Amino acid sequence: MRIARFTTGDDPRYALVQQEGDRTYLAVLTGDPLYMPVTPTGERVELGDGVRLLAPVIPRSKIVAVGRNYADHAKEMGNDVPSSPLLFLKPNTSVVGPDDPIVLPDFSQEVSYEAELAVVIGRLAKDVTPEAASAYVLGYTVANDVTARDAQRTDGQWARAKGFDSSCPLGPWIDTDLDPEDVGVRSRVNGETKQDGRTSDMVFDIPFLVSYVSEAMTLLPGDVILTGTPAGVGLIDVGDRVDCEVEGIGVLSNPVVRRS
Repeated sequence: MRIARFTTGDDPRYALVQQEGDRTYLAVLTGDPLYMPVTPTGERVELGDGVRLLAPVIPRSKIVAVGRNYADHAKEMGNDVPSSPLLFLKPNTSVVGPDDPIVLPDFSQEVSYEAELAVVIGRLAKDVTPEAASAYVLGYTVANDVTARDAQRTDGQWARAKGFDSSCPLGPWIDTDLDPEDVGVRSRVNGETKQDGRTSDMVFDIPFLVSYVSEAMTLLPGDVILTGTPAGVGLIDVGDRVDCEVEGIGVLSNPVVRRS
């Protein structure tokens, strides 16, 4: 099951994504599937002109991200692999959706992309075991953990570097049936492949991460965990388009701009 959040110019709505040949339809739901049963209204909207996909979830509480969770990425950044998950938070104001612009912040001249698999929490989770973790997951989506590298180096902590507005594109939808153990995680800038890794290369797998995070803080429905990025990160600039892809989910694409 794929769950999208969309608008046709009015209030955001939720829908099931249905593929028929080369056409994609949105089967509209009665409400937010995080808090209501998945119940179609009977209305269907074809994805196309006049339909805008939104970030499939806006966390009401938090985005918990994991740094250096791929050994090759830690190495390329000149860091050791952490002995336990390296956690940081991104605010919900950092979230944008498919085709929304990544707005380069005035305080940075070195902004980078990071394609990631994102975990969407489906119900309250506290002190869950790795064995039980999947029961607390609604599904998975694609993320781009956009990072101001110069601020990351100078600040000594990552709140500004990774929490600025538009630094967390999510989308295009949530896939509830994905097996995340070994899927491709890729990025392209202007059509050129930059990252090409697999989730099987994670230092800490998803069940462990959900458990580890839940020991420290209660996870609420709609919270998102970003699971780290493979090697190949690099800088983006005005006019670029960044495509982040997770095998089995789809492509999240965003243009890059800077406010004048």
